[in-house]
Order: sequence, then C-alpha cells, then structure tokens
Amino acid sequence: MRFFDPDGPMMTALSKLADIVICNVMFVLFCLPVFTIGASLTALFSCMQELIEDEEKDDGLIFRDFWRAFRAEFRQATCLWLICLLMIGFLTAYWFVTQSLGGTYGRVYQVTFYLLALLFLFGFLYIFPLQARYVNTVRNTLRNAWLLSVGALPWTLASLGLLIAALYVSFIMNPAAVEVFAYLWAVCGFGIVAYLQSFFFRQAFRKLSPELLTKKKSAQAEGAIFTDEEHREEDLMVQESSFSDPNWNRRDDLFPEEKPKKNPKRGRR
Repeated sequence: MRFFDPDGPMMTALSKLADIVICNVMFVLFCLPVFTIGASLTALFSCMQELIEDEEKDDGLIFRDFWRAFRAEFRQATCLWLICLLMIGFLTAYWFVTQSLGGTYGRVYQVTFYLLALLFLFGFLYIFPLQARYVNTVRNTLRNAWLLSVGALPWTLASLGLLIAALYVSFIMNPAAVEVFAYLWAVCGFGIVAYLQSFFFRQAFRKLSPELLTKKKSAQAEGAIFTDEEHREEDLMVQESSFSDPNWNRRDDLFPEEKPKKNPKRGRR
C-alpha cells in the first residue's frame, strides 16, 4: 500500500518527526550545563535546516549530525552565547532600575527597556541560525543578525510571533495543562518550533544569499542588505551560499562562506 511506502509522504513525515524528537531530546540534554546552550542551539538549527532542505543524513542517523555540529560550533557558538548572557544581564539590571523609578521618569525608562528588549529579541532570533549556516567571525555574525532582523522584518515578526504563540499556548492560556506542555517541550517542542522557524529563516536568508532554491547557480541576491564600502561600484554585499560556486564573488573575510554540510567546519581560507 502507498501508505506504507518508505518514500511516501506519510512515512517521510513520520521520519522527519522522529528526527525532530531525537534532536529535541539531545538539545535538552546538551543544554543542561547552561553554558553549552549556544552550541546546542546552533546544532539544533543546523539539523533543522538539513531537514528543511531534505538533505540526506550521514549514515541515516540524525544524532550523529547533531553531535558533529555541536563539536564543530562549540567554541564560537559558546562565545556568542556568553555575549548574549551579558546582554540579558544588562537588560535584567535595567529592568530593576526602571522598577525603582516612579513618575514620568519611570515610565520613560520602561518604554526604553521594552524597545531594547525587542531589539535584542530581533537579533537573538538570527544569531544561531546564521552561525549554523555560515562561516563568519563573532563580530560579523552579531552584526549580520541585527541587520538581517531589520532587513527581513516580515520574517522576523513571523518567527517571533510563532515563538510567542507557542509559549502562550503552552504556559499561559491553560495553567492547568502546564505540566503536560512542559513534557511536550522536553520531548519535541523546541525541535518543532526550530523546524517551523527555519522556514522563515530560509526566506530571510534570501537577503544574504543567491537563490536558495536553485543549486549551483551564481547570481546576486535581490535586495541584499549589506554594502561594501571598498567596492562601492557593485553596491551590494552578500554572503556566499553552498548553492553557488564556492569561489563566486569572494571578498576575503567580508564574504563568509556557507558551512559544508556533514563535515566539521573548515577554517577561513
């Protein structure tokens, strides 16, 4: 029967769901030391991007892909995560300051807090998906994350809205079912949200890459959001994608190369 066909849509969907569950459980376990959350997020998004693009897994085992991505990205992703922790610490301290103030000044500082928190969330959404996909420096990854969050604002809002909706349904809408939803998040929640967000990120990456849907195609991305002052005549700065010629439009360290799939990250050439 077609229903039980290994290559049929039902079995393919079940296979992807099983991969999401495996990645989710590994993500939760690898996040337990806390300082490894950055590397775990990067590995999770790396695997979800592979599932989105229907790439074959090494040896058919998704947990090996997760482990390889975790090891390859550990140093830089941890550095990015520590920087994010510093930002979170600053925002937390700023919140307590706003609560200690009253009157007009207190309301003004509260407004600035919400704006800063929203700006942080915008950039945070893209930091680890970019780290999972592109080879770049810590500084450029952070810069590109915030530039992309504004340059691809509709997809940023869609991704943020998806996360907020999932958290609201799980922990606020029905307090009596919090324990059930907490269990579901531990089993598959993080993976499902990351998988769905990866569809939005894939569209947002069009601002950085050549056409993602056409492999082996060399073409500049329409509406690329980064400018290169040293090469103003071209007026566009894009990030290199594995879907284009690896030597296309190389600009030393200004053009990060997309990470090779399945293998540990290679150094900058």
